[in-house]
Amino acid sequence: MSNNSTSVQEKWPQGKRCAVVITFDFNDIQGILSQVPAVAGREKTLSVWRYGTLRGIDRILAMLAEKNLRSSWVVPGIVADDHPQKITQIARAGHELATSGYEFAKFDDLNLEEQVSSLQRGQAALKAYSGEKPRGFRIPAGNWAPGFADALSEAGIDWSSSWRGDDLPYFQPTITGEQSQLVELPMHYELEDEPYFAFNLSPAVPPAQSRIASYSHTLGNMKMDFDGFYRFGLCYVLRLHPEVIGTAGRIGMLAELLDYITSKPDVWVATAGEVADWWRQTQPQNEASHPAQIWQQHTQNGVQP
Repeated sequence: MSNNSTSVQEKWPQGKRCAVVITFDFNDIQGILSQVPAVAGREKTLSVWRYGTLRGIDRILAMLAEKNLRSSWVVPGIVADDHPQKITQIARAGHELATSGYEFAKFDDLNLEEQVSSLQRGQAALKAYSGEKPRGFRIPAGNWAPGFADALSEAGIDWSSSWRGDDLPYFQPTITGEQSQLVELPMHYELEDEPYFAFNLSPAVPPAQSRIASYSHTLGNMKMDFDGFYRFGLCYVLRLHPEVIGTAGRIGMLAELLDYITSKPDVWVATAGEVADWWRQTQPQNEASHPAQIWQQHTQNGVQP
């Protein structure tokens, strides 16, 4: 039986209808420095991205504590080294920490060995400040090399939230052909805050400067998407950023969205690691027609997709 045909009651624990995972990418200035290196030394511009560290994280953690909700935070190792007190704060508040490698790197520019080194350094940095080795990974930018998914598993990573293309978890393909235990929690652009709100005047972010979007319309979009995920019993993964969603106005939008989600009694709000553990323990491997399995077959046959 394919994952998509599994009944709602069989997918999630205690008869829950759908799963919701709240994730935050804490990149501080490293994301924009990687994407637009010319902003180095431009403190006015960099202050836009430092806002999350200065104000956004505290505001988000307070709101989540008020609602008794746990989340998953993805952090490059360099940010952990720059802001160790924030990593400790997030961990002590009971939230999950995951890595995106050490530097916020475009993985297309790294070979497999360099990607693995970045992963290991990122894990070590987070463990130093949280006391626990991260079990989760999200690629910062680009695509990973064939064999990296196997390296993730070897490094103790058992979930990823890096790919798209589905609305249920699935198992990442391996190049060895062995049964994968690495669970992918797929993302969707419409469930992220950056496409709606990320903005800087000069240099222009986005290049065409077509946003900031309406808060009420964005909230309506995210509620409507949740209604669809809830109806079909899927896995709703929010990808947020403290400098974007953690402003004085937008935190209210997020609070209203989470109140709407949790008003349903049969929604499972869990960390990425909890969802991955459940999926691994209860669900079959991907069906043969799943794109991940087709990718694996091509790779094993020596054909690069």
